[in-house]
Amino acid sequence: MELTPAELTVLGLIIERPQHGYDLEQVIEQRGIRRWTEIGFSSIYYLLGKLEQRGLLHVPEAPTGKSRRVFHATDEGRRAAARGALTLVADARPVPHPLLVGVANLSLLSAQQYAQALRTRLTQVEAQIAAVQDAQAIQERDTQGVPPLATRELFSYSLSLMEAERQWLASRVQEPDGEQD
Repeated sequence: MELTPAELTVLGLIIERPQHGYDLEQVIEQRGIRRWTEIGFSSIYYLLGKLEQRGLLHVPEAPTGKSRRVFHATDEGRRAAARGALTLVADARPVPHPLLVGVANLSLLSAQQYAQALRTRLTQVEAQIAAVQDAQAIQERDTQGVPPLATRELFSYSLSLMEAERQWLASRVQEPDGEQD
């Protein structure tokens, strides 16, 4: 049973610490998880329900009154999460990127429009790099300089990708209009 990235993320957070949907939303927001996976606020409870139906999560006690349902991972949930994580780390899969769709349609843009779009994107990527670096500094501060390996790897990989895009964009912005290769 293959897990989507959103399902694996939610399941992994529950494996870290049993919690309810509202807690999950807080963790997702605090860690900036939406920067690298698609989990909308409204989809958290949907994902929890789906994972529970598949036997990967359970709620040990039936809630009474207005208490919140605290989800726990099952043994099968832990195994499925480990398999899913291993697959996602090991398998190089093509990832669709909207930029490529835009570039494939350059014939619809003037050279000036393309150059301006590249400059705009470069500014945005530089701002994203700064935001991730700020988040990284906060994580390092909050963990006395030693964040967990997963956190260090997320920041390292994310910043590497953004820096590669920044370098590509900067090289294109420096080219005279119409001479990009």
